[in-house]
Amino acid sequence: MSPSRRTLLAWAGSVGLTGWTPPAQAGGQAEEPLADAVRTALASAVAGDGAPPRLEFPTMDARLSHLRWLGAMSQRLVKRKPDFDVRREFLETVWYESRRAGLDTALVLGLIEVESGFRKYAISSVGARSYMQVMPFWARLIGDGDASRLFHMQTNLRFGCVILRHYLDREKGDLFMALGRYNGSRGQAPYPTMVMAARRRWEYTDLPAVPAASR
Repeated sequence: MSPSRRTLLAWAGSVGLTGWTPPAQAGGQAEEPLADAVRTALASAVAGDGAPPRLEFPTMDARLSHLRWLGAMSQRLVKRKPDFDVRREFLETVWYESRRAGLDTALVLGLIEVESGFRKYAISSVGARSYMQVMPFWARLIGDGDASRLFHMQTNLRFGCVILRHYLDREKGDLFMALGRYNGSRGQAPYPTMVMAARRRWEYTDLPAVPAASR
């Protein structure tokens, strides 16, 4: 086990035992030079017209499973987003964009909880924006240069998921280090610990309804 993972597990254990969560360190993604191939790949990954995602399911069972997830997550989010339609659109977009980037949806929801408290117009002290607290320089590096679009829900969620995926790839799958890089505190435990604790609050195990004839 790597030292970074041992540190994360030790911190997570202390949170689970005491209920205490250390304060997140202020920061944001640091602007780093990108190879042309990486820049092109990231630009392609965030490209889109901003239209609501079209959810497609291979089977009816998969669709029903998604609807059960949506119902469970909607109940957990109701205090943060009281309007049902707003809540549904947000959750469906998180579900879509996290899967599109190959990320765990509970992880993305946990990150959003820590980063912005699910506030669309949140701005950090260093200028990071909206749900996933994306730094404006990303709009210049891989977007169209318009940083104001980072307040658009799907744009922000897509950028955030693509950036986290990029950091995971750079860190060869090490979630502890990737989360630290996302926050600008690479190698330090407080921020990854907070995200992992929040992630647990958004985990979901699908339990299909049992037909009456089988009970």
